[in-house]
Formats: sequence, C-alpha cells, structure tokens
Amino acid sequence: MPPKVKTEAEKQQLKTLIIDAARELFVSKGVEAVSMREIAKRIGYSATSIYLHFKDKEALLRAICDTDFLALASSLNNIMQIEDPVDRMVALGHGYAEFALTHPNHYRLMFMTPHVSCDVNNPNVEKNNAEQDAYMQLKMVVAAVHSAGRFRKKLTDVDLIAQTIWAGMHGVCALEITMAGDEWVEWADVSDRLKLMQDVLMRGLIRKQSS
Repeated sequence: MPPKVKTEAEKQQLKTLIIDAARELFVSKGVEAVSMREIAKRIGYSATSIYLHFKDKEALLRAICDTDFLALASSLNNIMQIEDPVDRMVALGHGYAEFALTHPNHYRLMFMTPHVSCDVNNPNVEKNNAEQDAYMQLKMVVAAVHSAGRFRKKLTDVDLIAQTIWAGMHGVCALEITMAGDEWVEWADVSDRLKLMQDVLMRGLIRKQSS
C-alpha cells in the first residue's frame, strides 16, 4: 500500500510523480488509450489518489502542458539577455533545440501529439508573458531584429518570420526524436543538421551588411 500523503511537499511530489508517469504513457500509447487507472498503477497508487489532485484526464493533460511549456520558456530566459538581436535569435534556436532533444517526451507531447490546449485561466502560466511563453520570446527577438533593420526589406511580418524559424527548427528536432534510429537514412549528426538549418534560415532572412 502506498504511503499516505500528508505535507504540502509530499502532495507536490505526488503531483510531479503523476505528471511524469502520465506524460510517458500519453506519449507511448496515445492520450485516448490511457486511463487514469493505468496511470495510477504505473506509480503504485490508487486511481482515487490521482482524482484528489486532478478532476479528470483532461485536467491532468492541461497540467502537463502548463508544466512543460513553462519549463521551456524558463530554459530560454537567460538567452533573452544577449545584447545583439541576431545573436539572440540564433541562440534562442539553439536553446529551443537543446530543450527538445534533452526532453524528447516533453517535446513529443507539447508539439507532436494532438491534445487540449493549455489552460488560459491558469494563474501560474500567463500567455504573452515572455518569462512564461516561449513563442512570445521568439516574437520579441524577431521584432528586435526587425526594429534594428537587420531583416531583408520585404520581410516585415513578425509572426510569419517567427513561425518560419520555428517550423525550421521543429522539423530538425522532430525528425531526430522520431527517426534517429531508422537505419534507412544515413543521418548526419543532429548538431550539424541544426547548424545548417539555422545557416539557411539566416541567409534567407538577414540582410547582407554593406562593407
């Protein structure tokens, strides 16, 4: 029989345990195929224990999304202090990829699995808050590069630029996470693929500096 949870620290520890187990099961089996009872069995608790913390599977899934998106944004916060906006934009891409490849299960559920959106009413995760919203971080960096006149003249749509950069980096990360073990393709090293993707994006986006 699992121990009774008493203190706030123990309750938080159990919530983290539930979230980690659910994330792994959702990724490996699909959200629809996983029951709350199966999650409880994975961690050695009763389903009742999980319902004390999450009213249903949708609430649990939202909590995972909120936790993971906040973790991504937090991992990029220091990069936002880089002075040169283009250097900052490149570093943000590196940081994003590092998070994806270091936490593949998080990334699969965040960006590669259909699921409910994050809880817009969650007071702990605020949309458009650059410290909590990685997309807002990217938009801010792109806007700074645009304000500095560093993009090609015809590139004026901040969202379009941000989403194109995101798509490029996501593509490399998603292929690495899902197909790195596929022997059909002779994969180049992922760090080389990420660097080349960023080089291609920068050559297409950044205005040439006059000598």
